[in-house]
Amino acid sequence: MREILGRRLQRLRDRFQSLRPDRGRNGDTSALLEAALTCATTWQWPVLPGVGRSGTDGTRCACPDPDCVVPGAHPFDPGLLAASTDPRMVAWWWTNRPTAPVLLATGGTAPCAVSLPAGAAARALVRLDAQGMRLGPVVATSTRWALLVAPYSLERLGELLYAKDHVPSSLRFHGEGGYLLLPPSAASSGGRVRWEREPRALPPSRCPADPKSPGPRPAQGPGTKLWLPDVEAVVDALVEASSGAPGGGSRLAY
Repeated sequence: MREILGRRLQRLRDRFQSLRPDRGRNGDTSALLEAALTCATTWQWPVLPGVGRSGTDGTRCACPDPDCVVPGAHPFDPGLLAASTDPRMVAWWWTNRPTAPVLLATGGTAPCAVSLPAGAAARALVRLDAQGMRLGPVVATSTRWALLVAPYSLERLGELLYAKDHVPSSLRFHGEGGYLLLPPSAASSGGRVRWEREPRALPPSRCPADPKSPGPRPAQGPGTKLWLPDVEAVVDALVEASSGAPGGGSRLAY
């Protein structure tokens, strides 16, 4: 079954490339399609194209809001509910909008995420690594990093945060009904989104909680199940790291 899905995916990629008159000269567009198809088919993450940018200099968001705080990096048309894992839909979107950023619709059966300013996040990863905690994928921009975690409900998140004495306003949660910009999309803060920690697959026949389990391996192949830590396992260190940031972590940087 995986071989059949893999062949279908490759045919979609080949078809997209054949439709590109400038193929071979614009690696960014093919990389965006490749990323979107990988998310949708290999990892079964629902994705959709972001609104993108407009204007002669490409700095304005294509949405109607002249004061958009995340230019180009949010859903608009199609809306968030249209997110899909159907490779035909994904290929059609990026055939028509080859430079569109890739958005993950978080929650449900898809990963959720916790994000915080880049400096605090770098310190948190050092702390978590020192504790021996197994982390999942980490998405990074010049201003913010997002740690992907297993899906959680809003009720569960509320109970978790209620138990905290203080939660910095710079700590953001991407859960049910949310979204996250994925590599190699253009970041609203400039530059491109990148993987600080790339997705890793679960060992095929071992329980992830088993201390004798081998470490995660590179994620590949249709339907690959990725390692995602539980939100409770990381939120304490993230709150502490964000609180230790300049200004007490109260400054919200997109």
